[in-house]
Amino acid sequence: MIELPRPAALLTDMDGTLVDTEREWLAVVEQLLDGRTVPAGLDSYAGATIQDAARRLVAEGLAPWPYEETAAWLDREFGAAVAAGVRVQPGAVRLLDAARALGVPVALVTASERHVAELVVAVLGAERFSVLVTNGDTERGKPHPEPYLAAARALRADPADCLAVEDTPTGVAAALAAGCRVLAVPSVPGIPSDPRLTVTATLETVTLTRPL
Repeated sequence: MIELPRPAALLTDMDGTLVDTEREWLAVVEQLLDGRTVPAGLDSYAGATIQDAARRLVAEGLAPWPYEETAAWLDREFGAAVAAGVRVQPGAVRLLDAARALGVPVALVTASERHVAELVVAVLGAERFSVLVTNGDTERGKPHPEPYLAAARALRADPADCLAVEDTPTGVAAALAAGCRVLAVPSVPGIPSDPRLTVTATLETVTLTRPL
């Protein structure tokens, strides 16, 4: 069991972290590629916003349509996949409830669109979240730290006293740049080592403890 001290706030990613939708997202990107090869590999799209993914696909000549149509298609298909049902990651609800029991506010910090996040929050329970920071709520998205800084600010917490939970290199980079401690549950390879980073294979192994 990994015991982590009670943070001032829990700032958690959504796709691949709380629910198994990172896999769904990559499946949508793969469907659009229709057999075309991504130079950096499909996993490089993990954690990307729809807009960033669309820009990359168009710039690399991998999208069959211009940017606007590509972004709209990705949004529609990913939204439909999430609406069809999501699988909650093992240990996710337990971690959220542990934070709640300790009086720790929770923010959802996701690169997904708000309409997708609201579908997931309805499954997880809206009462478990104090704040939602979704794609478009900040000027810049992950891997920029702005989404995590916005979440900490909304909860009136110092980022250095917050615990961020992530599953991709993009998300981990954003949380570390914001100054947070980070718990990583990797869904794709490439998460770097860092003294502020704890890595686990599943949230089932994690517990929050009261400070001494």
